[in-house]
Amino acid sequence: MPQYTRRDLLKTGVAAGTLAGLGMLPLEAERRTATDWVTLGKSDVKVTRLAFGTGTFSGQVQRDLGQEQFTKLIRYAYDRGIRFFETADSYGDMHRMLGIALKGLPRDSYRLMSKVTTSPDVDPLQKIDELRGQANTEYFDIMLLHWQHTATWPEDSARWQHGLLEAQSKKAVLSHGASVHGLPALRQVPDNKWLEVAMIRVNHKGTRMDAENYATDGLGNVHEVVTHIHQARQNGLGVISMKLVGEGTFNREDRQAAMRFAFRNAGVDAVTIGYKNSGEVDEAIENLNLALA
Repeated sequence: MPQYTRRDLLKTGVAAGTLAGLGMLPLEAERRTATDWVTLGKSDVKVTRLAFGTGTFSGQVQRDLGQEQFTKLIRYAYDRGIRFFETADSYGDMHRMLGIALKGLPRDSYRLMSKVTTSPDVDPLQKIDELRGQANTEYFDIMLLHWQHTATWPEDSARWQHGLLEAQSKKAVLSHGASVHGLPALRQVPDNKWLEVAMIRVNHKGTRMDAENYATDGLGNVHEVVTHIHQARQNGLGVISMKLVGEGTFNREDRQAAMRFAFRNAGVDAVTIGYKNSGEVDEAIENLNLALA
Protein backbone atom coordinates (compact mmCIF):
# COMPACT_ATOMS: atom_id res chain seq x y z
CA MET A 1 0.00 0.00 0.00
CA PRO A 2 1.43 3.48 -0.89
CA GLN A 3 2.63 5.54 2.06
CA TYR A 4 0.72 8.76 2.60
CA THR A 5 1.28 11.53 5.08
CA ARG A 6 -1.71 13.15 6.72
CA ARG A 7 -1.05 16.33 4.72
CA ASP A 8 -1.02 14.37 1.45
CA LEU A 9 -4.33 12.74 2.29
CA LEU A 10 -5.99 16.01 3.19
CA LYS A 11 -5.15 17.31 -0.29
CA THR A 12 -7.13 14.55 -1.96
CA GLY A 13 -10.86 14.31 -2.52
CA VAL A 14 -11.06 11.10 -0.50
CA ALA A 15 -9.16 12.39 2.50
CA ALA A 16 -11.79 11.81 5.16
CA GLY A 17 -12.66 8.30 4.05
CA THR A 18 -9.03 7.28 3.64
CA LEU A 19 -8.02 8.68 7.01
CA ALA A 20 -10.90 6.82 8.62
CA GLY A 21 -9.83 3.62 6.88
CA LEU A 22 -6.31 4.04 8.20
CA GLY A 23 -7.63 4.57 11.71
CA MET A 24 -6.50 8.20 11.69
CA LEU A 25 -10.01 9.69 11.82
CA PRO A 26 -13.31 8.18 12.95
CA LEU A 27 -16.04 7.99 10.34
CA GLU A 28 -18.64 10.78 10.75
CA ALA A 29 -16.61 12.14 13.67
CA GLU A 30 -18.09 15.62 13.57
CA ARG A 31 -21.63 14.93 12.42
CA ARG A 32 -24.23 15.82 15.03
CA THR A 33 -27.98 15.49 14.58
CA ALA A 34 -31.26 16.50 16.15
CA THR A 35 -31.90 12.98 17.38
CA ASP A 36 -28.53 12.33 19.02
CA TRP A 37 -28.61 11.40 22.69
CA VAL A 38 -26.96 14.01 24.92
CA THR A 39 -26.40 14.10 28.69
CA LEU A 40 -28.10 16.87 30.63
CA GLY A 41 -25.23 18.14 32.73
CA LYS A 42 -24.68 16.51 36.10
CA SER A 43 -28.07 14.78 36.00
CA ASP A 44 -26.62 11.86 33.99
CA VAL A 45 -29.96 11.62 32.16
CA LYS A 46 -29.59 11.28 28.39
CA VAL A 47 -32.21 12.83 26.10
CA THR A 48 -32.48 13.47 22.39
CA ARG A 49 -31.53 17.03 21.47
CA LEU A 50 -35.00 17.62 20.11
CA ALA A 51 -38.02 17.09 22.34
CA PHE A 52 -41.74 16.85 21.67
CA GLY A 53 -43.52 19.44 23.79
CA THR A 54 -47.19 19.10 24.64
CA GLY A 55 -47.76 22.58 26.06
CA THR A 56 -48.54 24.81 23.07
CA PHE A 57 -50.90 27.40 24.55
CA SER A 58 -50.99 25.30 27.74
CA GLY A 59 -51.57 22.14 25.71
CA GLN A 60 -54.66 23.31 23.86
CA VAL A 61 -53.10 22.75 20.43
CA GLN A 62 -52.16 19.16 21.26
CA ARG A 63 -55.42 18.40 23.08
CA ASP A 64 -57.44 19.68 20.12
CA LEU A 65 -55.87 17.02 17.92
CA GLY A 66 -57.83 14.37 19.77
CA GLN A 67 -56.31 11.16 21.09
CA GLU A 68 -56.12 9.30 17.78
CA GLN A 69 -54.34 12.06 15.86
CA PHE A 70 -52.16 12.92 18.83
CA THR A 71 -51.04 9.30 19.16
CA LYS A 72 -50.23 9.15 15.43
CA LEU A 73 -48.14 12.31 15.75
CA ILE A 74 -46.27 11.03 18.83
CA ARG A 75 -45.52 7.76 17.04
CA TYR A 76 -44.41 9.64 13.92
CA ALA A 77 -41.97 11.72 15.98
CA TYR A 78 -40.76 8.59 17.77
CA ASP A 79 -40.12 6.84 14.45
CA ARG A 80 -38.21 9.91 13.22
CA GLY A 81 -35.92 9.58 16.25
CA ILE A 82 -37.41 12.06 18.74
CA ARG A 83 -37.37 10.13 22.01
CA PHE A 84 -37.83 12.95 24.52
CA PHE A 85 -41.39 13.92 25.49
CA GLU A 86 -42.45 16.62 27.95
CA THR A 87 -45.64 17.75 29.61
CA ALA A 88 -46.93 19.44 32.78
CA ASP A 89 -49.75 19.05 35.27
CA SER A 90 -51.15 22.40 34.13
CA TYR A 91 -51.62 21.18 30.54
CA GLY A 92 -55.04 19.69 31.16
CA ASP A 93 -55.34 16.03 30.13
CA MET A 94 -51.90 15.76 28.53
CA HIS A 95 -50.38 13.26 30.99
CA ARG A 96 -53.14 10.77 30.21
CA MET A 97 -53.02 11.43 26.46
CA LEU A 98 -49.25 11.05 26.41
CA GLY A 99 -49.44 7.84 28.41
CA ILE A 100 -51.87 6.36 25.87
CA ALA A 101 -49.76 7.55 22.93
CA LEU A 102 -46.60 5.93 24.32
CA LYS A 103 -48.26 2.71 25.48
CA GLY A 104 -46.46 -0.40 24.23
CA LEU A 105 -43.18 1.33 23.44
CA PRO A 106 -40.18 0.11 25.47
CA ARG A 107 -39.91 2.44 28.45
CA ASP A 108 -36.12 2.58 28.21
CA SER A 109 -36.35 3.74 24.57
CA TYR A 110 -37.63 7.24 25.41
CA ARG A 111 -37.36 9.90 28.11
CA LEU A 112 -40.31 11.52 29.86
CA MET A 113 -40.24 14.92 31.56
CA SER A 114 -43.02 16.52 33.56
CA LYS A 115 -43.38 19.87 35.29
CA VAL A 116 -45.31 20.20 38.52
CA THR A 117 -47.05 23.26 39.94
CA THR A 118 -45.67 24.03 43.41
CA SER A 119 -49.00 24.53 45.17
CA PRO A 120 -48.64 25.15 48.91
CA ASP A 121 -51.56 22.87 49.85
CA VAL A 122 -50.49 19.82 47.79
CA ASP A 123 -48.32 16.93 48.97
CA PRO A 124 -45.38 16.57 46.52
CA LEU A 125 -45.08 12.78 46.69
CA GLN A 126 -48.81 12.29 46.35
CA LYS A 127 -48.88 14.60 43.33
CA ILE A 128 -45.99 12.82 41.63
CA ASP A 129 -47.70 9.46 42.19
CA GLU A 130 -50.90 10.89 40.70
CA LEU A 131 -49.04 12.08 37.61
CA ARG A 132 -47.26 8.73 37.22
CA GLY A 133 -50.62 7.03 37.22
CA GLN A 134 -52.05 9.41 34.64
CA ALA A 135 -49.03 8.98 32.37
CA ASN A 136 -48.96 5.21 32.86
CA THR A 137 -45.28 5.24 33.84
CA GLU A 138 -43.33 3.94 36.82
CA TYR A 139 -41.03 6.95 36.78
CA PHE A 140 -40.31 10.31 35.21
CA ASP A 141 -36.81 10.77 33.86
CA ILE A 142 -36.99 14.48 34.77
CA MET A 143 -39.36 16.36 37.06
CA LEU A 144 -39.24 20.15 37.08
CA LEU A 145 -40.74 22.72 39.43
CA HIS A 146 -43.00 24.57 37.00
CA TRP A 147 -43.21 28.33 36.43
CA GLN A 148 -40.78 29.57 39.04
CA HIS A 149 -41.09 33.30 38.47
CA THR A 150 -39.82 35.23 41.49
CA ALA A 151 -36.38 35.96 42.91
CA THR A 152 -37.32 34.06 46.06
CA TRP A 153 -38.36 30.82 44.36
CA PRO A 154 -35.45 28.79 45.81
CA GLU A 155 -36.73 29.53 49.33
CA ASP A 156 -40.42 29.48 48.48
CA SER A 157 -40.24 26.03 46.85
CA ALA A 158 -38.08 24.36 49.52
CA ARG A 159 -40.84 21.88 50.48
CA TRP A 160 -41.19 20.83 46.85
CA GLN A 161 -37.43 20.54 46.43
CA HIS A 162 -37.31 18.13 49.37
CA GLY A 163 -40.28 16.26 47.92
CA LEU A 164 -38.55 15.78 44.56
CA LEU A 165 -35.40 14.54 46.29
CA GLU A 166 -37.49 12.02 48.23
CA ALA A 167 -39.21 10.92 45.03
CA GLN A 168 -35.78 10.54 43.45
CA SER A 169 -34.64 8.31 46.32
CA LYS A 170 -37.67 6.11 45.61
CA LYS A 171 -36.84 6.01 41.85
CA ALA A 172 -40.15 7.69 41.00
CA VAL A 173 -38.07 10.53 39.56
CA LEU A 174 -34.56 10.15 38.11
CA SER A 175 -33.52 13.81 38.00
CA HIS A 176 -34.93 17.18 38.97
CA GLY A 177 -34.84 20.85 38.17
CA ALA A 178 -36.95 23.94 37.51
CA SER A 179 -38.63 25.85 34.72
CA VAL A 180 -38.03 29.57 35.23
CA HIS A 181 -39.80 32.68 33.92
CA GLY A 182 -38.47 36.21 34.26
CA LEU A 183 -35.01 37.57 34.95
CA PRO A 184 -35.40 37.74 38.76
CA ALA A 185 -36.05 33.97 38.78
CA LEU A 186 -33.43 33.18 36.14
CA ARG A 187 -30.70 35.00 38.08
CA GLN A 188 -31.05 32.43 40.85
CA VAL A 189 -30.31 29.50 38.51
CA PRO A 190 -26.56 29.40 37.75
CA ASP A 191 -25.34 29.08 41.36
CA ASN A 192 -28.21 26.99 42.68
CA LYS A 193 -26.77 23.79 44.19
CA TRP A 194 -30.08 21.91 44.19
CA LEU A 195 -30.69 22.19 40.45
CA GLU A 196 -29.65 19.51 37.98
CA VAL A 197 -31.70 20.70 34.99
CA ALA A 198 -33.04 24.14 34.06
CA MET A 199 -35.67 24.95 31.44
CA ILE A 200 -35.12 28.46 30.05
CA ARG A 201 -36.79 30.56 27.35
CA VAL A 202 -34.44 31.15 24.39
CA ASN A 203 -34.64 32.68 20.94
CA HIS A 204 -32.69 35.24 18.94
CA LYS A 205 -35.37 37.95 19.03
CA GLY A 206 -36.29 37.94 22.69
CA THR A 207 -39.90 37.10 21.84
CA ARG A 208 -41.77 35.67 24.87
CA MET A 209 -38.45 35.66 26.70
CA ASP A 210 -37.28 36.74 30.14
CA ALA A 211 -37.42 40.38 31.21
CA GLU A 212 -37.75 42.01 34.62
CA ASN A 213 -41.42 41.09 34.42
CA TYR A 214 -42.05 37.36 34.07
CA ALA A 215 -44.98 37.86 31.64
CA THR A 216 -44.42 36.40 28.18
CA ASP A 217 -46.02 39.11 26.06
CA GLY A 218 -43.00 41.42 25.71
CA LEU A 219 -39.40 41.29 24.56
CA GLY A 220 -36.82 39.81 26.87
CA ASN A 221 -33.18 40.61 27.54
CA VAL A 222 -31.46 38.18 25.17
CA HIS A 223 -27.92 39.07 26.26
CA GLU A 224 -28.58 38.53 29.95
CA VAL A 225 -30.46 35.28 29.34
CA VAL A 226 -27.56 33.88 27.29
CA THR A 227 -25.06 34.99 29.93
CA HIS A 228 -26.94 33.06 32.63
CA ILE A 229 -27.20 29.99 30.39
CA HIS A 230 -23.44 30.00 29.90
CA GLN A 231 -22.94 30.31 33.65
CA ALA A 232 -25.37 27.48 34.33
CA ARG A 233 -23.65 25.19 31.83
CA GLN A 234 -20.26 26.00 33.36
CA ASN A 235 -21.64 24.96 36.75
CA GLY A 236 -22.75 21.59 35.41
CA LEU A 237 -26.45 22.20 34.85
CA GLY A 238 -28.29 20.72 31.91
CA VAL A 239 -30.22 23.38 29.97
CA ILE A 240 -33.34 22.80 27.89
CA SER A 241 -34.72 25.73 25.90
CA MET A 242 -38.38 26.59 25.40
CA LYS A 243 -40.22 29.34 23.47
CA LEU A 244 -37.80 28.60 20.63
CA VAL A 245 -40.26 29.61 17.91
CA GLY A 246 -41.75 32.56 19.79
CA GLU A 247 -44.81 30.56 20.85
CA GLY A 248 -45.67 29.92 17.21
CA THR A 249 -45.20 33.50 15.97
CA PHE A 250 -42.01 32.99 13.91
CA ASN A 251 -41.86 32.36 10.15
CA ARG A 252 -39.63 29.66 8.64
CA GLU A 253 -36.58 31.92 8.40
CA ASP A 254 -36.86 32.98 12.03
CA ARG A 255 -37.46 29.40 13.16
CA GLN A 256 -34.18 28.40 11.53
CA ALA A 257 -32.39 31.41 13.00
CA ALA A 258 -33.78 30.64 16.47
CA MET A 259 -32.51 27.07 16.30
CA ARG A 260 -29.04 28.23 15.26
CA PHE A 261 -29.01 30.79 18.04
CA ALA A 262 -30.07 28.31 20.72
CA PHE A 263 -27.25 25.89 19.97
CA ARG A 264 -24.50 28.08 18.55
CA ASN A 265 -24.87 31.17 20.73
CA ALA A 266 -26.73 30.17 23.85
CA GLY A 267 -25.23 26.68 23.91
CA VAL A 268 -28.25 24.77 25.20
CA ASP A 269 -28.27 20.97 25.49
CA ALA A 270 -31.75 20.37 24.09
CA VAL A 271 -34.85 22.18 22.85
CA THR A 272 -38.55 21.46 23.20
CA ILE A 273 -41.07 22.41 20.54
CA GLY A 274 -44.80 21.78 20.39
CA TYR A 275 -46.11 20.26 17.15
CA LYS A 276 -49.53 19.89 15.60
CA ASN A 277 -48.63 17.94 12.45
CA SER A 278 -45.90 15.77 10.93
CA GLY A 279 -44.64 18.60 8.71
CA GLU A 280 -43.69 20.60 11.80
CA VAL A 281 -41.83 17.60 13.19
CA ASP A 282 -39.90 17.20 9.93
CA GLU A 283 -39.07 20.90 9.79
CA ALA A 284 -37.79 21.01 13.37
CA ILE A 285 -35.50 18.05 12.71
CA GLU A 286 -34.22 19.69 9.53
CA ASN A 287 -33.71 23.05 11.25
CA LEU A 288 -31.75 21.51 14.09
CA ASN A 289 -29.64 19.40 11.75
CA LEU A 290 -28.78 22.57 9.82
CA ALA A 291 -27.94 24.39 13.05
CA LEU A 292 -25.53 21.62 14.02
CA ALA A 293 -23.89 21.31 10.60
